[in-house]
Amino acid sequence: MQTLLLWLFYISSFYAFIPGLITRIFGFRVFRRGSGEHEYALTFDDGPDAQYTPQLLDLLKRYNAKATFFVVGSHAEQNPELVKRMHDEGHLIGIHNYVHKSNWLMRPATVSKQIMKTDKIIHSITGERTSYYRPPWGIVNLFDLKKRGGKFKIVLWSAMFGDWRERIGADRLTERILNKLQPGEVLLLHDCGTTAGANPDAPQQMLIALERVLEEAERRGLKSIRIDEMIKAKENAPEKKLSHSKLAVVKLWLIWETIFHKLFRLKTVNPLDPLLHYRLRKYSGDTIELEDGTKLQKGDKVVELHFDNEKLFRFGIRSRSSVHLAIQMIRSMEKELPTLAHQLMEDPAASTSKALYGVTMVNRGPQQFGFQIVELKDGLFSRSTRLYLKFLLSVIHPSGQSRLKEHAQLLVPKMLLMPIADFFERYAENGSHRHHLEAKRSRRDSLETAEGNELSLSAASQGLESSTPAI
Repeated sequence: MQTLLLWLFYISSFYAFIPGLITRIFGFRVFRRGSGEHEYALTFDDGPDAQYTPQLLDLLKRYNAKATFFVVGSHAEQNPELVKRMHDEGHLIGIHNYVHKSNWLMRPATVSKQIMKTDKIIHSITGERTSYYRPPWGIVNLFDLKKRGGKFKIVLWSAMFGDWRERIGADRLTERILNKLQPGEVLLLHDCGTTAGANPDAPQQMLIALERVLEEAERRGLKSIRIDEMIKAKENAPEKKLSHSKLAVVKLWLIWETIFHKLFRLKTVNPLDPLLHYRLRKYSGDTIELEDGTKLQKGDKVVELHFDNEKLFRFGIRSRSSVHLAIQMIRSMEKELPTLAHQLMEDPAASTSKALYGVTMVNRGPQQFGFQIVELKDGLFSRSTRLYLKFLLSVIHPSGQSRLKEHAQLLVPKMLLMPIADFFERYAENGSHRHHLEAKRSRRDSLETAEGNELSLSAASQGLESSTPAI
């Protein structure tokens, strides 16, 4: 009996668990996230629903947003007019099985019949075949990976929100979606609440939240596009192609970043579009004279800055060159620093700190924003930080590996500092914000000569570095 159970475990792991794991973690043979500077994808599962899908289509039409509907075949059969309307209004239609049942619980031949039957229903209504498939609950088996990759593209998601439960409410759902509203994201929502585990009226809360999200997306200049358009854009994007081994390292690295943020309670400047994080801590290094004449001494409070490394990674893989990466970073920092200044001024503990503090590779980028660059004392911290920042550079920079080889002697970590009073004067809107605007114009003028100073610009792209510097 024990041997039989052991074999059942091995077979189920090989057939279901392992394929599910590698698709979720590594994105093997599935599409989960796109690229681009202004585009994201809305996807809807389980419909069409006679009550809520018409309301959803009206809402999408009002905001000129295109979406992808992964329809359940039996539901499409019952509501052909809604499937036709989806097609006529420019949305993409994909398959979500004929009945909403996990692929883990069906034989491969049964799954194939489910898919082909739904494809025939879609074709009979729209006159077109579909090439896109999302398994219920995103659960794939071994044969999905082996056979579906030819005729059908398996589409998962980068973010889902539990909107099939009515109790989540429109307010909390809105907050969750806005936290993930970024270019390249594939957002999963549901326009039907009749499947197992869902609440019948949950889509009503989704529609309320979605209207708010579409308004915010419009304000940010973001556009919802179809999955086929996003896949095509990603294939044509000048992104770095990462090997599976490197992608695995990046995944583990981002998991560590999440743990670090929670462990040390980092605060985020803009949770809706994270770029900078910070925490208050006591300075523990040697005494340093700051540019305003004051001294930073051991025990003084500092605001320690951290880049959002996932954002930094996305910048890096989408950048065509060092210049492009630098421009993205400079523009983002110009928007972020004034917001940070306001947050620190409103925080009594932060506003009385001595200075801003961070660690960076040698470059002139931070100086353009008013930071003072100071040598980092040689020691264990300096050496370990250098190794980490070299790894970071090799991952996020368009020519990271070659840069490490060419400029290894220059890539040493240094501290960046700015007295908190100088930071407030430079970036807070208190009458002296014009100094920041003048510096901003000067930085933009300097970009005209960027091609001739590629090392400096790549340094600007490094800016403030990441999450290991000051533990």
